[in-house]
Amino acid sequence: MGGFFGVASKSDCVFDLFFGTDYHSHLGTRRAGMAVYGENGFDRAIHNIENSPFRTKFEKDVNSMKGNIGIGCISDYEPQPLIVRSHHGTYAISTVGKINNLEAIVNELFSNNHSHFLEMSGGDINATELVASVINQKDNIIEGIQYAQEIIDGSMTILVLTEKCIYAARDKFGRTPVSLGRKEDGFCAAFESFSFLNLGYTPYRELGPGEIVAIQPEAVVTLAKPGSKMRICSFLWVYYGYPSSSYEGLSVEKMRYKCGAFLAKRDNVKPDIVAGVPDSGTAHAVGYANESGIPFSRPFIKYTPTWPRSFMPTIQSKRNLIAKMKLIPVHDLIENQSLLLIDDSIVRGTQLRETTNFLYESGAKEVHIRPACPPLVYACKYLNFSRSSSEMDLITRRIIKEMEGDKIHVDLNPYADPDSDSYKEMVARICKQLNFTSLAFQRLDDLVESIGIGKENLCTYCFDGVE
Repeated sequence: MGGFFGVASKSDCVFDLFFGTDYHSHLGTRRAGMAVYGENGFDRAIHNIENSPFRTKFEKDVNSMKGNIGIGCISDYEPQPLIVRSHHGTYAISTVGKINNLEAIVNELFSNNHSHFLEMSGGDINATELVASVINQKDNIIEGIQYAQEIIDGSMTILVLTEKCIYAARDKFGRTPVSLGRKEDGFCAAFESFSFLNLGYTPYRELGPGEIVAIQPEAVVTLAKPGSKMRICSFLWVYYGYPSSSYEGLSVEKMRYKCGAFLAKRDNVKPDIVAGVPDSGTAHAVGYANESGIPFSRPFIKYTPTWPRSFMPTIQSKRNLIAKMKLIPVHDLIENQSLLLIDDSIVRGTQLRETTNFLYESGAKEVHIRPACPPLVYACKYLNFSRSSSEMDLITRRIIKEMEGDKIHVDLNPYADPDSDSYKEMVARICKQLNFTSLAFQRLDDLVESIGIGKENLCTYCFDGVE
């Protein structure tokens, strides 16, 4: 994933840019950057944030950078923003998304004009650099952005900073949001709508799918109208989005309460307490408790002051260890208790199995698991939800392989249908393998209703394979 923030102001924008970008720290774990344009031209800073928060790494830069227009980003992978010099002039660029046909685009650029790219560690090409190269194939930046949206298989939201404005382009099918804010001396653009509220901005509007705008201190001008088809990521509400955000006018926190309530309506177990896996499962658990009347409790607490986020290390064993070490038990709330635990999802299953065993070791009688979304049967094609090397990293796919054997072609549709025998057997096997007392996933129809904008407007690919 990744997050971004951009500001065009009549006065110096670095303070707003610094804090607005920092408010996106929950969306990325590897790199962060800011670029501004002012009297001295372009200025940029990029830092590694794997073991230190954004504010700590950029506090010196914010005191030295000056400019009235700028962009910032939190990235889960590649360093950015990049500063590019081309026939369009000099500009800075930042992106959020995923390119599935990256090699094909690179080969096409090589064959056309002998382009070159700097390799990152591991030999990968920086996706943002590739997007800039695609933009540079056209006569102007707007045509270049439209061309990039046309040829990229996947999803790509783009911010381009020039001397005069910020071009903000939401990805073709609106899988990620772009929210605009306004205050007296300027405008801003952000992934997370809450990020600009404490900086004095009021909500202005959201960009539509594929829409491109030019943001200046005086106005926001639409350069390419939005398309009619939207497929915004449903997982933004389930997990990625910060609780105080909203997308398409729908609150993340409110959706999670509704999501938990739907889980409760379909359940027949009677645990002693309901709890959420901190922090992403907490709001879903509150919704479940409110609907069921079963008390909400916090039987373990996440210790975060000195530990990095559990999904940060690239080595799975280290991720599991950190996830376990961060959870501090409250034994009086666990011992001899039947617990119903809600997590946002089950991906690999490793961490939730560790958590469940941790609760048993702390004296729990039962641990019932209720993920807040359906089983993840397909690896995300659009937002790098999980940078897995293989779909077999998903526990669902490993279980399906156990059930299907070495078949070359397996019909996955039954495993996404909660009323099928194949689905029920898959869930039963996951439950047994992860040592849960019981397991019941959220249904997709209930998840869609919890969000409330209609399935035709949502991306549910990871659940049902529908693009």
